[in-house]
Amino acid sequence: MDSVHAMTARTVPQSRRWIVLLVIAAAQLMTALDATIVNIALPSAQEALGFSDAQRQWVVTGYTLCFAGLLLLGGRLADTFGRRRMFQVGLLGFGLASLLAGVAPSLPVLIAGRAAQGVFAALIAPTALSLLAVTFSEPKQRARAFAVYGAVASSGAASGLLLGGVLTEYLDWRWCLFVNAAVAPVVLLAGRWALPDPPRFETARIDVPSTVLATGGLAAVVFGCSRAAEDGWTSTAVLGGLVAGGFALGGFVLRQTRVPAPLLPLPLFRDRGRVSAYVAVAVAVVGVFGMFLLLTYYLQGVLGYSPARAGVAVLPLALANALSGYQLGNRLMSRVAPRSLIAGGLLVAACGLAVMSRLSSGSSYFSVVLPAEVLVGVGLGAIFPPAFRLAVHGIAPRDAGVASALANIATQVGSSIGVAVLNTIAVTATAAYAAAHASAARPSTAALIHGYATAAASAAVLLAAAAVLVFIEPFSSWWGCVGPLGIETGS
Repeated sequence: MDSVHAMTARTVPQSRRWIVLLVIAAAQLMTALDATIVNIALPSAQEALGFSDAQRQWVVTGYTLCFAGLLLLGGRLADTFGRRRMFQVGLLGFGLASLLAGVAPSLPVLIAGRAAQGVFAALIAPTALSLLAVTFSEPKQRARAFAVYGAVASSGAASGLLLGGVLTEYLDWRWCLFVNAAVAPVVLLAGRWALPDPPRFETARIDVPSTVLATGGLAAVVFGCSRAAEDGWTSTAVLGGLVAGGFALGGFVLRQTRVPAPLLPLPLFRDRGRVSAYVAVAVAVVGVFGMFLLLTYYLQGVLGYSPARAGVAVLPLALANALSGYQLGNRLMSRVAPRSLIAGGLLVAACGLAVMSRLSSGSSYFSVVLPAEVLVGVGLGAIFPPAFRLAVHGIAPRDAGVASALANIATQVGSSIGVAVLNTIAVTATAAYAAAHASAARPSTAALIHGYATAAASAAVLLAAAAVLVFIEPFSSWWGCVGPLGIETGS
């Protein structure tokens, strides 16, 4: 048993470890919920605060830009100043930011609150995963803990749609923000009592230029993708964001080869199996967030569901995801090779999206949407637990926070790309169908359904291709074999 595991075994009693898991899962759920919970509330918030359609996207983008851009820094801060301390700072700040956004009297204050949520979420996410890794050292317990974490992480976005719809319809849109302000203090107090305090590694200062390049580059890429649906892929904002982000990230990688204490140790990418796990997470998120987008539009725009009913309609996806993640992760993670679980999950999710691509004017929720949700949920449940577990496997304890941050960056970038690309495909297909069928200037229902179905088919092809690539990827001793996974001995 390595030094970190030995420390946690001594300081965290067996019974308290499951409270640690509950605290970490609750914190992860808070950050995952906030990626989608505000989406359904946006029309109500827009009416209350009086902002335009063009300004509306900043309520969502403000959160994702700060979250994605600061994840690497959050991971390194956790490794340097202590994961428990940074986790608590993140929770406190996230709760206060949620309160600020909830009481916002104007759009600028709302955007500032959402951006602050993203800043503190970038502290919570990497510290949560690394704390989980150092708390559970016994293989069966570790498998169960990562199964729960993966299920919560992958079902949080769907849960956000459900909760956002219910709160908006029966209370007020502001409660979509107040809910985290109420939960954060409870999780913070429980964490102060239960969480372990792994050793800190204050061997070098954080490289400021690396931080600026990484934060600016990731934020620029996410910004470019977020503008694509509204402005088009050839617009100045989109191309400028993607090009600037590419140059900044290229400069960041180059600097990591030259500084004595890099923000991101590049040896993390030498293991192709780990890189494949990161890519699988990103691709899976492309599919799931694209499906959330399609479901939101289809359920409310075509079937005429209310926000609360639309949220309930997405519940089967979240339930299938959570049950699959826990059952498959808990029972199979120590028996089945990681690449087999991840590739199989991608393939099942692809089948769900293929079912969604069968949408037509005569389709109903029960004939197409429900089976598609169940398949996508089951597939995602097989992907995320092993992928998140692999994110910190074989990592020196001093780099656990950064390795955890990379897994979260994959989800943030994947979600931004997924929404942008699949929305573009849907809009283009809708316009082409409308033009071909000489419909009115406003797209007909049939044209909208055709656009949604085309986007779902594209996502299905992407996930199926990723499944094949993951399965044939040359593997290391852990990527293709069965056995316990953990953090490396040493520092």
